[in-house]
Amino acid sequence: MQIDKLRGKELDQLFNSILSLKDLEECYRFFDDLCTINEIQSLAQRLEVARMLREGNTYHKIETETGASTATISRVKRCLNYGNDAYEMALDRVKETETESSSK
Repeated sequence: MQIDKLRGKELDQLFNSILSLKDLEECYRFFDDLCTINEIQSLAQRLEVARMLREGNTYHKIETETGASTATISRVKRCLNYGNDAYEMALDRVKETETESSSK
């Protein structure tokens, strides 16, 4: 993994902090303090690009609907094809959570 080069106390602290958040509101508050609006939007955009790629949408449609550049779309697609399957894992879990919530 590329991120292995960054492993260490500071990154562990960041990830453990994220894992400690209890709900969506805490996430909003934490990321509002941690990141700029543009950084948050970029992260959210990449996840949406991944979702749309998984659904088989074209680059043109993704670019039009998300505003993502073709470079961003290509990078996300490369991660989907050759990465650590983390987009898949996260999107599957979100979908499971949404399904469970709607069936209650």
